[in-house]
Parts: sequence; C-alpha cells; structure tokens
Amino acid sequence: MKTSSVRQKAVRDYLTKSSVDGIIIPSGDNHFGEYYQEYFACRKWVSGFTGSAGTLVITSKSAALWTDSRYFVQAENELAESGVVLMKMKVEGTPSIPEWLKAEVGRTGVIAIDGQIVSKSEFDSLSKALCPLVLKSAHDPFQDIWENRPLLQFNKVTSLDIRLAGETITSKLERIKSAMPPHENLVYIISTCDDIAWLFNLRGSDIPFNPLFASYAVVTNKKSYLLVNEGAVDNPLQKELMNHGVEIMNYSNIGQFLSSFDHSFSIIAPADKISISLYNQAISGGARFIADEARGGITGALKAIKNSVEQNGFREAMKRDAVAWVKFIMFMEGELEKESGNLTEHLLAEKIALLRAESPDYRGESFHPIVAFGANAALPHYSPSVDKPVTIRKEGFLLVDTGAQYIYGTTDTTRTFSLGELTEEQKRDFTLVLKGMINLSRAIFPKGTRGSSLDFLARGPVCSAGKLYSHGTGHGIGHYLCVHEGPQSIRMEENPVELKPGMVTSNEPAVYVPGSYGIRTENVILCKEYEANLYGTFYNFETLTLVPVDTRAVIVSLLGNEEVEWLNNYHKVVFTTISPLLKKNEAEWLKARTASIG
Repeated sequence: MKTSSVRQKAVRDYLTKSSVDGIIIPSGDNHFGEYYQEYFACRKWVSGFTGSAGTLVITSKSAALWTDSRYFVQAENELAESGVVLMKMKVEGTPSIPEWLKAEVGRTGVIAIDGQIVSKSEFDSLSKALCPLVLKSAHDPFQDIWENRPLLQFNKVTSLDIRLAGETITSKLERIKSAMPPHENLVYIISTCDDIAWLFNLRGSDIPFNPLFASYAVVTNKKSYLLVNEGAVDNPLQKELMNHGVEIMNYSNIGQFLSSFDHSFSIIAPADKISISLYNQAISGGARFIADEARGGITGALKAIKNSVEQNGFREAMKRDAVAWVKFIMFMEGELEKESGNLTEHLLAEKIALLRAESPDYRGESFHPIVAFGANAALPHYSPSVDKPVTIRKEGFLLVDTGAQYIYGTTDTTRTFSLGELTEEQKRDFTLVLKGMINLSRAIFPKGTRGSSLDFLARGPVCSAGKLYSHGTGHGIGHYLCVHEGPQSIRMEENPVELKPGMVTSNEPAVYVPGSYGIRTENVILCKEYEANLYGTFYNFETLTLVPVDTRAVIVSLLGNEEVEWLNNYHKVVFTTISPLLKKNEAEWLKARTASIG
C-alpha cells in the first residue's frame, strides 16, 4: 500500500523532528466515544485499517497494529503490503504494545502519544508498563503530520422536550450533586458527550450515528457550565438553560477554565473519561484531583437507569422500527423471488434506512449497518461494500444487524434469515442461538445479580455444540443516545455493575463458522422488578424488540416446551402490536410469519 508507506514516512519524520523514538496512535477522540469525526481518524489515515477498534504503533523502522478477533480477517486484508504487522490481541504469542516497543526501541527512549485522546488511567497504565521507556503526552501530533486534514464540524444543538426526557435539567443536576463526595468546593468534569446530552436534555449532530454535540460540562456546588462551540446554542436555548442555572462557555476554553481553579478546589472525574491533557490542565492551578470511582462515572450510572417516560419511548421506537423491518423483509423476499441478481448487501443496507425514514420521528441509523450474506456473516463486525457489492442468492443464511435513532428511543436488532436449503448443522446452530436468546429473556434473578452471572444462560446452548462466540452477550443501550452504552453488560468477563430495573440491554447470542456462515439473534430487553417476598427482591426482563424471528430454520425438538411457549407468545405480541400499523397485505404476511410452532 503505497499511500500508507508515504504516510508512515511522514510520521517518522515527525519522530525525528520531535526527538522521540516511537508513537502510539489509538482509535478515538477527546470525548472517548465509540464514533468520532474524521478529524480524529489518524490511525485509519496512516495504516489504511478501517475497523472501529485498533491501536497503531510506529517506530523509526517498524509499524504494528493491535486489534481484536472481530477484525482479524479485515485487518489482514487492509494491511496487506502496508508494512504494518498485524498483532492479534488475546492470541497466545502476541506481544503487548509495551513488550513490542521495548524489543524495538530498547530500554531507553521516549514514546509519544496524543494526550488529548488518551485517558488519565490509560496513560498511567501505559507509563508503568513501558518503564524504563518514557511515555510523553504530545499535543495533537497530526496537526503537523496530516496534510489536508478534515476540519472539525460543529452543528446546532437542539433541546429534547421534557415530554420525551421525563426529567428536568434541574432535577438531574441535583442528583449529580447529591452523588458527589461532600466537599465545599468540588468541581465535577464531564468529557463524555452522551452524558452531557443526557444531563442537559440536549441533542446534536456532530458525531456519526449518535445524536451528540462536541462539548464539555463542569458542575460545581453552586453553578453548572456547558462548553460548546460558539453559535451552537441559540439565544432562546441559552435562556432556557440559564433558567436551570447553566452558563454557556466556549468549547475551546476548557483547559484555560479548568486551570483557574486553585488549591481550595477539588476536581473530580472518572480517570478513564478525562484525557491526560485535560487532567494536567485541571491540576495546573493547584486543584486536587479525586477519581470518580463509580463504574461509568456518576452521570453514566444515573443515565443507565431509564425513567418511565424513557422506557415508554423505547417501546414506541420499537414499534416504528418493527414496521420498517416488516416492509424490509417483504422487499428482500420479493426481490429474491425475481432472481434478477440485483439484490446486494449494500442495497439492503440502504433500503432499511429508507423505510425507517418514512417515520417523521426517525433521526438516522444508530450504527453502521451489518448486512452479511453467507461466509461474510462469520465476521461479527462486517460492513457491506459499495465498491465490491455482494449479490445475495437463495441459499444459506443472511445476517442483518441494524439499529435506528428515533426522538423517543434507540433500537438495535439482529435477525438471521434462511434463504434456501440448510444443512442439519446450520439448523442446529440457528436453533441453539435462538434457545440461548430465549433462555436469557426468561431469566428471573435476585437483586444484586451481575451480567456475568447471567451470560451462560445465553452462551450455554452454543457451547453445548462445542462452539463459542467471543463477544459479549449484551451491552447497554442509550435513550436516543449511543447504541452502545455502559456501565452494565452481560458477558463472560466480570463487570461489578449490578443489573437494575430501568436498565436497557441487548440480548445477542451468536455462532460463527469461519468461511461458511454466521448466526446472531438479537433483541433488546428491559430489566424490571418481578416480585419481592421473604426471600428478597427478584428481577426479570421485558423484551422490547418487536421483529419476527425466522422460524424456518428452527428444529423444534431442540427447544423445551417453555421455550416454544415463549417464542409463540412473543410472536403473538409482535402481531397484536404491529399489525394495526401495517397495510392489509403486510399484516397478512406478518400473521403467517408469527404463526405458532410446535
């Protein structure tokens, strides 16, 4: 890859000029979100690797990129002939970044990293692991390296109606202050844009797939500050925010503002959600730093518990999304019957977005759609290509994983469709994935349960076939915010966050057979109180998603009676809820697809 080689040379010229021996280039921006503007896509610009997760490291002579199993195949293809060595994370024999750098650079030297996009906790951890090499916080190295770098985009900020938010800004601010440690002069710093959008009942369009705006927030005992780009908040909205004690400041002044707090103040922020650059500025005036130890931070923990208005918003979003899904499936099947050869993965990705856009409350996709036919579905984070379209045929499986943003909620649904004759192994795998999804959906568990304790309910059936998926079973989902949200999760790895009523989480067991097929079935579930008795308080899940499951690949005998009953009841709810919103022929189609099995 000639382009990558030229760009690596530009990086190495920077190393020489700056008297450093290597540079670590992570994925991300100064707000630590999953998605970010192209301005921050430095790792992609240099290496050519387009996956969402990965860290590039360059020295004077070598370059390597670390990524996880979701992207091994993609990275091998995109890094070919670039001179960048792929490092497969969590694979035996793969060195860590510090181990590799020590082998390449030796035991003396300086390693640079952009201080605005690495958190304090990550910087401290890396510094310790790299020792005796010195880790240096550099100020935006790509300001000099990247010619014709895309500009940052700042768009207008809009207010989210209280009828959709369910809680006033003042109420949220009071809850934040109540959760802060008792201190006369406490300054709480928020860098994460979704937390800020939630806290101030605001939304924006600065970040792809997420209704967010570039911002910082500072909350003190007496006043709150929202730092946004000049002109992003119009005068009427500024007045509305002032009524809640919120002062608007300029986004670019965050460092200068924080440095104004002297030794009489204590700064608090999650150590993994404040950049090392911002941290250094915050303590430069003499203020003491206190790490916010709450998992996800104070705001993240509060945001994860959806109020009743937000919960009803999710239910409404699922209805609107299900209507689009029904039309989408009918379109796909109609095109397949024509056997024109014109149906491609990319066309379907565009089609479902167009169908969703028929709702006036639709605000865009919640993540890059995954439409994967055949062997492509074995890549968990596959993206359909515009330049190399893949034709869909009447055979095997098609996996579709897409989500949407509506003004009252965010959706995330995966369905795997049977397009033709299947092997017994394919049918078994499909049924076991479905069985796992149903098992988790039916769970009743005591208060205090963590996601890791429930994970095997979903993963177990797949494991019974001697197979395993490497990703988590469930992630939190934001309310008209980020489709991937913490702090809760359902996965094998331990997460100390307890599942609580009001938390909205995905339920997505899967199986992937490399080079052959992939299967994933995903619903969104809401944690609710089930009952309280002499044994304690118990919780269960309400399934929010209303999209029919393709039962043509199900081996009914592999499901227990209660699992069959759950699936039939689920389909009754889907039909009863969605059919009134459909045309007659669409409702008839849905009735057939939600017919009882067993």
